[in-house]
Amino acid sequence: MVGSGPNGLAAAVTMARAGLRVDLYEAAPKVGGGLRSEPIFRDDILHDVCASVHPMALASPFLRQFDLPARGVELLVPELSYAHPLDGGRAALAHRSLARTSAGLGADGPRWRALMEPLVQHSGAVVDLVLFGRGRLPAGPAAPVLLGRRILAHGTRGAGRRFMEPEAAALLAGVAAHVVGRLPSLTGAAVAMLLGHLAHTDGGWPLVRGGSSRLADALAAELVRLGGRIVTGHRIDDLREVRDARVVMLDLAPKEFLRLAGPALPAGYRRSLRSFRYGPGAAKVDFLVSEPVPWANPEVGRAGTVHLGGLQQEIFHAESLLARGVRPPDPFVLVVDPAVTDPGRAVGRLRPLWAYAHVPHGDTTDPVELVTRRIERYAPGFRDTVVAGRGRSAAQLEHYNPNYVGGDIAAGAMTLRQSVLRPAPRWNPYRTPLPGTYLCSASTPPGPGVHGMSGYLAARSALAREFGIRLPTTAPGHGKSFALDGT
Repeated sequence: MVGSGPNGLAAAVTMARAGLRVDLYEAAPKVGGGLRSEPIFRDDILHDVCASVHPMALASPFLRQFDLPARGVELLVPELSYAHPLDGGRAALAHRSLARTSAGLGADGPRWRALMEPLVQHSGAVVDLVLFGRGRLPAGPAAPVLLGRRILAHGTRGAGRRFMEPEAAALLAGVAAHVVGRLPSLTGAAVAMLLGHLAHTDGGWPLVRGGSSRLADALAAELVRLGGRIVTGHRIDDLREVRDARVVMLDLAPKEFLRLAGPALPAGYRRSLRSFRYGPGAAKVDFLVSEPVPWANPEVGRAGTVHLGGLQQEIFHAESLLARGVRPPDPFVLVVDPAVTDPGRAVGRLRPLWAYAHVPHGDTTDPVELVTRRIERYAPGFRDTVVAGRGRSAAQLEHYNPNYVGGDIAAGAMTLRQSVLRPAPRWNPYRTPLPGTYLCSASTPPGPGVHGMSGYLAARSALAREFGIRLPTTAPGHGKSFALDGT
């Protein structure tokens, strides 16, 4: 196993549970990839270096079966999943309660409820359809029909006319912006439907108590318990270094795979990987602040996640500029104050604050002032609460994690084509032309997010082909058990 992000760890645990000996190599000093937490300004305050909020964690079939509570990992779900402030102290609020959310959206309340309620009612099937993809046939027609209609309605030019007032339109556009690409788009609408409805389920948009690294540490501990070996601080620079392994699993983006194996790959596959597109970048800022963010609308301060993008048309314009490589004057910014949901993350009056801005691919600009200015627009006086700040440009994010090519935290542009054919047009997207070599990163289906399913599905493919071990594909709640140990 090369690479230890959430997908690499999921693949490694799945292989080990099937009775195989697993050696995992990680270039960084610590496992976790996008799930690392570390002290930045003070030893007693942890910052989530990459991912902080995990909307798909409690929905993921792999993580549900992994049984996080039994391994000491607690996912904390805020009552207010996300908020979207607007100028003048207005704000749209996505409560975990769909009824309360709808009641706060005025004339658009019934429309919001009609949009989200059927998805919530069929949430298991919707999540399975997205996270299993071609790996499993839908349990019935409900999920494909519900998703398809909504994606067409909100992913095309008519999207701007679906709501009567700016709050509901902005609330949905902020979730669609998680696709980090042109809007409106079919993929943006798909992301909005998936993440948007999860905000109104019991799983909500959770954080890990104590920091995201707790989740990575639990997966690593399970691998070691099963007899696996973890080697950190060891970068694999050539696949020949692991040629003695019967199977090699790679939690790597196509660019890194080409670096390790380029000359050994067939020319056609090599061309496909070279043509794999990466999307706009993210520029990350970690703040240490002396008090909660002084949002103009105090209700925003109760949200686990805050989207700063302005009106729907402003978000669509800014994200579409980015897709063309142009820096928008007011980029989309996502903000998380972990102590809102997990008060233990604060020490005295000091607390961590996590934020990132959408920027052009490979952008080298330090984002601290840009993000500070965006927050200040909706929280006057925020600048005065900042004790310290550290920025990582999109280019620096790639240096930190080579899978984030150009700062693309989705490990590949989420275009319609690359959502289906990711990373290359092959029936089995995980298997490569090299014998016994498989890709299992977020550059493979189902794509980005902390769910472990890319790793699990790649491991399932390798187990079946290389060892004759076939795991069930039925998820919990659909009639059969979803076993990860081959039983």
